[in-house]
Amino acid sequence: LDGKIAYPPGVKEITDKITTDEMIKRLKMVVKTFMDMDQDSEDEKQQYLPLALHLASEFFLRNPNKDVRLLVACCLADIFRIYAPEAPYTSHDKLKDIFLFITRQLKGLEDTKSPQFNRYFYLLENLAWVKSYNICFELEDCNEIFIQLFRTLFSVINNSHNKKVQMHMLDLMSSIIMEGDGVTQELLDSILINLIPAHKNLNKQSFDLAKVLLKRTVQTIEACIANFFNQVLVLGRSSVSDLSEHVFDLIQELFAIDPHLLLSVMPQLEFKLKSNDGEERLAVVRLLAKLFGSKDSDLATQNRPLWQCFLGRFNDIHVPVRLESVKFASHCLMNHPDLAKDLTEYLKVRSHDPEEAIRHDVIVTIITAAKRDLALVNDQLLGFVRERTLDKRWRVRKEAMMGLAQLYKKYCLHGEAGKEAAEKVSWIKDKLLHIYYQNSIDDKLLVEKIFAQYLVPHNLETEERMKCLYYLYASLDPNAVKALNEMWKCQNMLRSHVRELLDLHKQPTSEANCSAMFGKLMTIAKNLPDPGKAQDFVKKFNQVLGDDEKLRSQLELLISPTCSCKQADVCVREIARKLANPKQPTNPFLEMVKFLLERIAPVHIDSEAISALVKLMNKSIEGTADDEEEGVSPDTAIRSGLELLKVLSFTHPTSFHSAETYESLLQCLRMEDDKVAEAAIQIFRNTGHKIETDLPQIRSTLIPILHQKAKRGTPHQAKQAVHCIHAIFTNKEVQLAQIFEPLSRSLNADVPEQLITPLVSLGHISMLAPDQFASPMKSVVANFIVKDLLMNDRSTGEKNGKLWSPDEEVSPEVLAKVQAIKLLVRWLLGMKNNQSKSANSTLRLLSAMLVSEGDLTEQKRIRTYIGTIYLINIECLRQIFAQKLHKALVKLLLPLEYMAIFALCAKDPVKERRAHARQCLLKNISIRREYIKQNPMATEKLLSLLPEYVVPYMIHLLAHDPDFTRSQDVDQLRDIKECLWFMLEVLMTKNENNSHAFMKKMAENIKLTKDAQSPDESKMNEKLYTVCDVALCVINSKSALCNADSPKDPVLPMKFFTQPEKPKPAGVLGAVNKPLSATGRKPYVRSTGAETGSNINVNSELNPSTGNRSRQFFSPLVFVTITHYLVHLLFFT
Repeated sequence: LDGKIAYPPGVKEITDKITTDEMIKRLKMVVKTFMDMDQDSEDEKQQYLPLALHLASEFFLRNPNKDVRLLVACCLADIFRIYAPEAPYTSHDKLKDIFLFITRQLKGLEDTKSPQFNRYFYLLENLAWVKSYNICFELEDCNEIFIQLFRTLFSVINNSHNKKVQMHMLDLMSSIIMEGDGVTQELLDSILINLIPAHKNLNKQSFDLAKVLLKRTVQTIEACIANFFNQVLVLGRSSVSDLSEHVFDLIQELFAIDPHLLLSVMPQLEFKLKSNDGEERLAVVRLLAKLFGSKDSDLATQNRPLWQCFLGRFNDIHVPVRLESVKFASHCLMNHPDLAKDLTEYLKVRSHDPEEAIRHDVIVTIITAAKRDLALVNDQLLGFVRERTLDKRWRVRKEAMMGLAQLYKKYCLHGEAGKEAAEKVSWIKDKLLHIYYQNSIDDKLLVEKIFAQYLVPHNLETEERMKCLYYLYASLDPNAVKALNEMWKCQNMLRSHVRELLDLHKQPTSEANCSAMFGKLMTIAKNLPDPGKAQDFVKKFNQVLGDDEKLRSQLELLISPTCSCKQADVCVREIARKLANPKQPTNPFLEMVKFLLERIAPVHIDSEAISALVKLMNKSIEGTADDEEEGVSPDTAIRSGLELLKVLSFTHPTSFHSAETYESLLQCLRMEDDKVAEAAIQIFRNTGHKIETDLPQIRSTLIPILHQKAKRGTPHQAKQAVHCIHAIFTNKEVQLAQIFEPLSRSLNADVPEQLITPLVSLGHISMLAPDQFASPMKSVVANFIVKDLLMNDRSTGEKNGKLWSPDEEVSPEVLAKVQAIKLLVRWLLGMKNNQSKSANSTLRLLSAMLVSEGDLTEQKRIRTYIGTIYLINIECLRQIFAQKLHKALVKLLLPLEYMAIFALCAKDPVKERRAHARQCLLKNISIRREYIKQNPMATEKLLSLLPEYVVPYMIHLLAHDPDFTRSQDVDQLRDIKECLWFMLEVLMTKNENNSHAFMKKMAENIKLTKDAQSPDESKMNEKLYTVCDVALCVINSKSALCNADSPKDPVLPMKFFTQPEKPKPAGVLGAVNKPLSATGRKPYVRSTGAETGSNINVNSELNPSTGNRSRQFFSPLVFVTITHYLVHLLFFT
């Protein structure tokens, strides 16, 4: 070349001597020339070669004017196109400068509104089409050019670019990746950096560009990516890249783009899952949780070893790792139901995790998935939630209960997934109500809240709300029904307490009034969460009530029997508004008051609601209800509806007072179903106090029906009919006489099957109106009951070898005699306040019958029923006896000495019954101790309340044990020790007020006395002292604190022990040859004799005076004799 530069026609020389505008004008003509040229124009290529070299000079590459630089870049791009495949520039340094120059010009693509954008686009298009940058592969430092290009393109891409721009950028970059020898780490970083969340959020288009680029080049770039992660994850060389700290974010994004990008990386993650660093394992678990749980992921299927390794982290020693694993399960269940089977076993283990947060999150995981779609969770997973409703931690229990409640409302109440789904979770309602049996007040309050919001939502319209309640009650299991009844009972009781508190506010201030008010406040506080704090809030609320008369009137309206559900809602909101403090966003005092108001507010039941319930029941009777659709039979709906109304008649009697309601109940009385009629009578009994004055038509219809039921109905109907007449009619004497006289004249022992109902009616009449029927009843008892019925056997029973027989298998004569004994009991109950020789003679008769022996089928049945004077109603077995004994003791209806009977439960051969008896004992003791704490006046009656005072009664009882015949028999002494320890173990759980020393002192003091029942019998006293020695041995061996001084001198019951004597009887245990161990109990197994049982039926009308009634009628000797025979029958026969 001669060095002379040839310019296109019309273009003058371009040098630094001309102005910039002129230069731009001339360059545009050059650009046009090069644009029009193609690769076949050899002459032109040769002609313009000097110009091509001139345009690559420093003058143009470093020109300060951007338009000049753009035009030069376009010329250079065309030059590479025209002269391809050989560039006219041979110097590597010059090529590098040119491509870096072109790359810098590509930044102009950023502004799509620029007048020069089309030239920038032409530049990009030309470069991409020709793959001009591939020339740089020959350069040693080509990587610098490529990195600069990639960074430039990723930085300029934005949402104003069309798809062509993105396509040309992708073509340009993908050709470099796919046709090169490999991708360096820096170049890879320039791509991957756009996937990091921080960059991704700043420029979504650069993320999309990188995503498509990686997808297009997956086959080439996968090895480079694998090498990068291997360096960082396995070799720990974080210095290889600035992105090392973002590896897990990158893996997640790369997996979402194309799992094939990570084919070689996944085994490295399995290695990291087994790292010794807990934080490192946690990071990998978080990553894999996202990979496995993402919606379209099939990683668990494609990589089973990694999946199994990941599942192993559910059992990781590091708590955060287990927690993260559990959280993952929710997404996995929702996105991959096919993996539920794999997850179930691991969630089962974690549902018992020692960490509260993990158990809590297991519940959240399962419930979240179930709320999305019930089909996602199997019965086993729901079973884990069910178990956690009894968790030891309140937070976990609450989550489980609320979660189940939400599922019930969604799938059962709203039926969102059809009948099959509703059936799958139909058990929830029963389970939630069963929780009301728990001791925690928090559990009870949450059940009440769940009932009001989820089981029977209080915000429904009355008809819909009552329909919901009607069919819910009909479908509950018996235990759930009892729990629901107890819930209403507790709420009603709390309403009564608040009503009594308001009544105290109306009385003048006095010391007695303040004391009564304080006691009432303490009682109310016990019915609220955290009773300790609640006491302060309740006191504050009481002060506000005393100062604010309007607030008192609102509260009185709320607890009024006539308050409607809508009024209750208004009252609650009004009271809360008055107590709210705008300056205090969180107000614990207001929250506590809301708890109280929610418990006492009648949000479900009012007169309108009762009317709706009655209409529903009428539809069931008429056969027009939706019973079958709701999953219950019409008969079940009617019977359950009556039972529901019966329960509500106790808690909301005023709401029943309407002619329409009573007309429907009269219709039920005429039905053939005995249970329905019985429930209807009881509703009349509970609610009909104003029938006589307000509804004479109902009265005139009701009286003959009640008479008929009392004379010819079932025994239960007869009982309720007599009580109903006595409760609601003013002329009850006349009414009862009209029943008594024909029944007493028609008694015929030769037809025993027709005697049962008359005997029931006569017994209840004699109990309710003893003065009116004293003389005729005495004649009936003497001439018919005793002489004609009880003292004569008209039939011979057949032995069946059973311990207990149901009524259907017992002859009518025995059933009649059983009712005759009950009649005697009710007659005596009626005369409880009347000293009568007839009562004493009747008690002696019962005592004699109790002592007499009989066979195991019929006479045994009679003998056990005689115990009704002393105990409470049981059906047959020991556990029922323990339940009933516990029920009367826990209500403080029986004196403390009856608690001693629990010591004999140690002899029960059945472990479950012993455990049940121990729970009853624990409850009784805690109730008595709590009563003493809450009632300051109780300190004056410690002898009858303090649980430790059961020890002398227990010692006396065991000394009279019929099985304890010889004081030196080791086996018998071991039984005595087991019985003593059964009671003492519970009493000695805590050493409150030095109680261990107190009990030891009692046992020592008994040895200074004699048995008051047989003071002169040396053998009896020897047995008494022996039991004392065993008790002392047990106390000494189990407590090191018993040797301290007793805080007070115990008082012994004089009914059982004589006055203490000076000399102390010598111990008798020394004569026993074999050592007596006082350690752990052994299950009692009788070695001889057939195990039999007995049954004590006691009148359910037992009242607090029961414990003293026995003392009024007969001597302590008779009392002890009958008690021991009862115990003997129940535990030793």
